[in-house]
Amino acid sequence: MKIDKVNINNLLPFNENPYRIREGEELESLLDSISENGIISPLVVRPTEEKGKYEVISGHRRLHAARMLNLEAVPVTVCDVSREEAAIMLVDSNLHREHILPSEKAFAYKLKYEALKSQGKRNDLTSGQPVPKSDDNRTMSVIGENVSESYKTVQRYIRLTNLVPELLELVDEGKIALTPAVELSYLTDEQQYALLGTIEEEERTPSFSQAVRFKKLSQSNELDRLL
Repeated sequence: MKIDKVNINNLLPFNENPYRIREGEELESLLDSISENGIISPLVVRPTEEKGKYEVISGHRRLHAARMLNLEAVPVTVCDVSREEAAIMLVDSNLHREHILPSEKAFAYKLKYEALKSQGKRNDLTSGQPVPKSDDNRTMSVIGENVSESYKTVQRYIRLTNLVPELLELVDEGKIALTPAVELSYLTDEQQYALLGTIEEEERTPSFSQAVRFKKLSQSNELDRLL
């Protein structure tokens, strides 16, 4: 593929990019590397409807570092792909990173799920695990196969996107485990915020059995009077 140089002002972040750019040693190491050697691996981008502008598929951290170093232009590889294809490329290029937060994985799986569903491709040609009966679960099976996770695990992570940001942050911090977090995701936003207040007041988080009970009470419209 042809490598071009593009002004960083003409590069736009991918809308709904699930991966965060975090400060720390990794970013400092990247800054040092670019300062000494420049950007070795070109960013992968796709053209936007606005002439001369490109949407970043892979390389958001490199672009962030380039801005911090006041670089004017960066090397890119332009791929003429659809929004759905770009979303899948974005997710797949980052899922094998060493440090991925549960929230990042949750929104990444959701992004890829929606892209695959939008493409309307067959999702029953997986191998290595039983093929689920429903179309939704077959799509999740395709997602999980790429990272050696079951469709049920993918389903659980996608459920996390229903948590309010403050509870999801507790999951990222390791204060709420995945399984109780999934159960809490079935509560309404109002119930989740009420629960958050209780968590802050009592300085402890729900166990799995407690989360299951909260879910059942929510479904029977009995939780509001307890929170």
